[in-house]
Amino acid sequence: MTDVILGVGSNRSWMGKNSLTLLSMACMEIEKLYPGITVSSVYRTKPMYVLNQEDFYNMAVRVSVCEAVTPHKLLEQIHLIESSLGRDRSKEIRNGPRSIDIDIEFFGNQTVKTSDLEIPHPRIAERAFVLIPLLELLNDSADFINKADYEKLASQSDSRGVEKIISAQDFLKLKED
Repeated sequence: MTDVILGVGSNRSWMGKNSLTLLSMACMEIEKLYPGITVSSVYRTKPMYVLNQEDFYNMAVRVSVCEAVTPHKLLEQIHLIESSLGRDRSKEIRNGPRSIDIDIEFFGNQTVKTSDLEIPHPRIAERAFVLIPLLELLNDSADFINKADYEKLASQSDSRGVEKIISAQDFLKLKED
């Protein structure tokens, strides 16, 4: 089994569902594929890159995949989940508003660099909205990520505008309803 960390975010409603509901729906779809996911708390964060848009709701999800699942196979599955929750990449502005965004942050200790996928995610070091939830999911003995390195990056990142809005335990209760 390979541990994978996904970043999940939303800042636009879809079909009457708000961002928090869309995060919950995305987690349920991920869990259908990979039972036993672990989730971080949910954070409201200021947008980066394209500033004139609503705040994002972000979290991290940890899943375990079998050896038969490649990073590109997982990417394909993620794109299907995003599409099912209203994401249409052909009609959106890069880094702009979206109903759901799922990024592969880490895929075990694998490194991938292709035209459509880069792992570890290339901008993780500048993204407090990824680092802070990521740290919630890592125990001190995570075998594929050196937690201390990412704690240092998080302490150096601009975490202003990253506010916890719901704990992982309370988010899981939403998912059950």
